[in-house]
Amino acid sequence: MAIEVLPATDYQDVATMVGPKKDPNGNVCWCLSYRVTPKENQALTRTARGRKVSALLRAGEPIGALGYDDGEVVGWAGLAPRASTSFATNRRIPHVDDLDAWSVWCIRVRPGHRGEGIAHEMLAGAVRIAREAGAPAIEGYPVDNAGEKVEMTMAYVGTRALFEAAGFEKAADTTSRLDGFPRVVMRLDLR
Repeated sequence: MAIEVLPATDYQDVATMVGPKKDPNGNVCWCLSYRVTPKENQALTRTARGRKVSALLRAGEPIGALGYDDGEVVGWAGLAPRASTSFATNRRIPHVDDLDAWSVWCIRVRPGHRGEGIAHEMLAGAVRIAREAGAPAIEGYPVDNAGEKVEMTMAYVGTRALFEAAGFEKAADTTSRLDGFPRVVMRLDLR
């Protein structure tokens, strides 16, 4: 299956992938947890989160990538220059160097489309988008789960194996853990 991966620009498609599913006033992530400062992330609740995403899109800010299968949105990758994310100041996830790397921090596949390789295509698309934007490198911060099962709600960061399959290499250990697994910095040079 081949999907088309494009920079996220359509608010409704972003909402389909990361917005509330049942209650439009639901308090969900909107993939902002790493995209804004921790203080702002805590202050944004319910519909304010969707309004923040809308404002970022209107400003032309990179917030992610959307994957489409025959026009239907089926995948998401949180993607932006590291400098515009909380990874710029995160104490648990170290900087490898001073390059203006981009970060990919969340990969989601729409229910009903899982197990089709879409996560791999979303990561490949994120790499292409970062490269086309002139990024010298792209990083991810997945769990190093050594093949063990990762709980579904925590799998959004990806696994080391997913990133290795896309050509990324481990660049550093972190002091961050998710679902009991250590997270690692995975890096792909785009120069």
